[in-house]
Amino acid sequence: MKAIIFDLDNTLMDFIKMKEKSCEKAIEAMIKAGLKLKKQQAMKILFDLYNETTIEDHEIFQKFLKEVNQQDNKKLARAIIAYRKTRHSYLKPYTGVKKTLKQLKKKYKLALVSDAPTLNAWLRLCYMGLEDSFDIIIGFDDTKRKKPSTLPFKKAIKQLKVKPKDCLMVGDSDRDIKGANKLGIKTAWAKYGSRIKHIKVDYVLNDIRDLLEVL
Repeated sequence: MKAIIFDLDNTLMDFIKMKEKSCEKAIEAMIKAGLKLKKQQAMKILFDLYNETTIEDHEIFQKFLKEVNQQDNKKLARAIIAYRKTRHSYLKPYTGVKKTLKQLKKKYKLALVSDAPTLNAWLRLCYMGLEDSFDIIIGFDDTKRKKPSTLPFKKAIKQLKVKPKDCLMVGDSDRDIKGANKLGIKTAWAKYGSRIKHIKVDYVLNDIRDLLEVL
């Protein structure tokens, strides 16, 4: 094994928890500012809109207020501020991530392949202090393709200058695993961050630190 490729969200950090908590605070802030909806109902409408667009939609609160016919700059501003404050507090790596990456970097080439827009991926890494942990960082803008497309993996492998058989992919979703498998890359499932019950892989990780034992 010469290189390890990591997914970002729910592999290095709890993205779902960050998103849910941040949106919850944004809804609460809008309600305090006069939003005439119950919190649970508002959360459902908001996440239905995310499903229609993308989880990275930067204008989601504008779309939400338009959807519920309550457009108001006061509500919008409070939502954005509450969201950002909460998001920052949850932008933390899982326990053991920093030490594990530091150990691995001594022996292996490390890459990150994420479906997040490239700048967003960099921002998350910088918030967590992980921006220097990887030799290669590939985001959505670098190939315009999301996993399980093989293009992001191919780009990472090319830049790492290794063969697929010499790589290991670590990810939480079936998209991570399927994309890697298509190229013959070995796979490790970040079960600790996954919302899926089971994925067929070469290795199962109950903790990011299990990776050190696997290798």
